[in-house]
Amino acid sequence: MRSKKQPRELLLKGGTVVDPYRKEKYVGDVFIKNGKVQKVGDVNYKSSMTQVDCSGLIVTHGFCDIHVHFREPGREDKETLTTGSHSAMAGGFTRVCVMPNTNPPLDTPESISFIREKAEECPIHIHPIGAVTKSQNGNDLTEMGLMHNEGAVAFSDDGLPIQNGAMMRIALEYATMIDVPVINHAEDECLRAEGLMHEGIISTQLGLPGNPDLAESAMVYRDLELAEFTGARLHIPHVSSMKAVQHIREMKLKNEKVTAEVTPHHLFFNDEALTSYNTNLKVAPPIRTESDRKALIEAVKDGTIDCIATDHAPHTMEDKETTFDLASFGMIGLESCFGAVNKVLVHDEEFELGNVLKLLTSNPRAIMGFEQDLFSEGTNAEITILDPDVEWTFEKVHVQSRSINSPYYGEILKGKVEYTISCGQIMIQLS
Repeated sequence: MRSKKQPRELLLKGGTVVDPYRKEKYVGDVFIKNGKVQKVGDVNYKSSMTQVDCSGLIVTHGFCDIHVHFREPGREDKETLTTGSHSAMAGGFTRVCVMPNTNPPLDTPESISFIREKAEECPIHIHPIGAVTKSQNGNDLTEMGLMHNEGAVAFSDDGLPIQNGAMMRIALEYATMIDVPVINHAEDECLRAEGLMHEGIISTQLGLPGNPDLAESAMVYRDLELAEFTGARLHIPHVSSMKAVQHIREMKLKNEKVTAEVTPHHLFFNDEALTSYNTNLKVAPPIRTESDRKALIEAVKDGTIDCIATDHAPHTMEDKETTFDLASFGMIGLESCFGAVNKVLVHDEEFELGNVLKLLTSNPRAIMGFEQDLFSEGTNAEITILDPDVEWTFEKVHVQSRSINSPYYGEILKGKVEYTISCGQIMIQLS
């Protein structure tokens, strides 16, 4: 990957323009001047313009990931806002929301301000998600209003589920005052217990403690009921099970304020992949059965799932190169995201590419209240250019993250990001 400053006048020539917001698709040009979109359609070429030949490529909105972990402050050895930005650009992402489980957590107005100010130095847009409770202890509500004023776009104790139903109710009620989503890691800790992977036939064969799908579905059901009761916006992260999908689908018939995401890895893998004891597949919630995977795909197709988010979770080699029981939960996923979801949804399941792009662009932006009309004149350029059909093998050379804990090494993916344009920078994929 090579990143450089955008030229003053940049013409993206002859690509297939896909506008997820306006639901348009056509062959045309995109003219960018001083980092802003000037015209989309037929543009008269001038010799002073720097031209990028986009023939055979898709030109679309920059991807938006509303669930990443960049580890700063406190664990910069795993990831920083800067290295995370490079990882994001390599995957076509121009905007991300960072989770608050840092060290210390993002649980004060000052910590939110820290992220916002540091983000100004990065080549993508970074938005902080604030913690729901102080120190993510599950008991004491943070100063949500003040944190929102400093730039918090949502609230979550991600990684630490809010077990106390009364606290979750209070958080949802406060969130209605500032009209932002509450995001709860949906796992009942008592039911999850010491589970290391999905509880089922494979966990029994491997001799590993299981984490039942009930741990997720029970918490999802509780949160859905609380959201309906309070009238709050609830976003359900990394949905992994058929049972959770069923609860979400039923609630969305009567509550339009509920949204949900799925990760690429829950769409791509099933629990049989863990027979190799690959610790990079140890995630929370766990990779589940083929039936669960198929249910997630159907939930994407019918609109029960609103967006795709990577849950990019960097870890050091020491965290992962150990026995399965001691290994940390989580995997990186920004660089591999499009190739994985495009393979599963478009090439395997024949889902329309335009619909997949909505899951990566306008839909997550709508959930967080970000600008969606990115091809209008004067808009800051956030553009992803991709080849939807190229077949490639994911290797460590493709990773721009500070960490390398990916389960995709050696996997054949379909579709690849070639250019990413954001914050006055242009990223060119070299490998």
